[in-house]
Amino acid sequence: MIDGLRMAYQIDGPDNAPTLVLIHCLGANIRMWDPQIDALCPHLRVVRYDIRGHGNSEASKPPLTIERLGRDLLALMDHLQIARAHVCGLSLGGLIAQYFVIHHPERVERAVFANTAARLGTTASWEARIGAIRAGGMASIRDMVIGRFFSAAFRNRHPDVAKTFGDILQATRADGYIAACTALRDADLRQSVSSIHVPTLVIAGGLDEATPQAQSAELAAAIGGSEFVVLQEAAHLSNVEQPDEFSRHLMKFFGVQP
Repeated sequence: MIDGLRMAYQIDGPDNAPTLVLIHCLGANIRMWDPQIDALCPHLRVVRYDIRGHGNSEASKPPLTIERLGRDLLALMDHLQIARAHVCGLSLGGLIAQYFVIHHPERVERAVFANTAARLGTTASWEARIGAIRAGGMASIRDMVIGRFFSAAFRNRHPDVAKTFGDILQATRADGYIAACTALRDADLRQSVSSIHVPTLVIAGGLDEATPQAQSAELAAAIGGSEFVVLQEAAHLSNVEQPDEFSRHLMKFFGVQP
């Protein structure tokens, strides 16, 4: 139990190595980071967890906010007695990471915000998705979400990966997913991200339709001294579509050698 919630997490890598916390996107779970584990774990102690309402973590009663999700990360680090860590989040995970760095900079060494922005989507777009799920369940959004997760070329080359992520999405509890959608609907960090002063890397996907490259570029521009890279052949889940390049940028930024 972490802060009254049963939260699933996994730790890989040497106990004495620097810690990296990975935060997955909406509709995924800790398996999203499987492509990075072999590359990162010889050099880093990697902690990944299922955000509330996803994977094997419990859901909570509404409302759910980005503040609540940020406090979950703080509670997890306290539970694991992690004083400081690198953090890396993608999409919703990136927004959680932004909130955490803004409010708890003393707990962060370096931050990576991937395929994310300070404001994701619109109120109308999140309300439409919530309405679709309430009307037709998680299956009703499967094709749309997977079409945004991966480029058409990747889905054609790796139908097994697309199916795996579709199955993970569809297995996500509808109430947990909807709660996270409400957090995204209401979250807007555009007036706060300029206060981030920890070393920051922003990663964008050149084919990302969910969070277009321009939005990630705006985030990077708002954070003084940040680094910005674009994985040209990747859509929204850039860590899955271009795993080697994504991992290479992380290791370079964290100062570890492959």
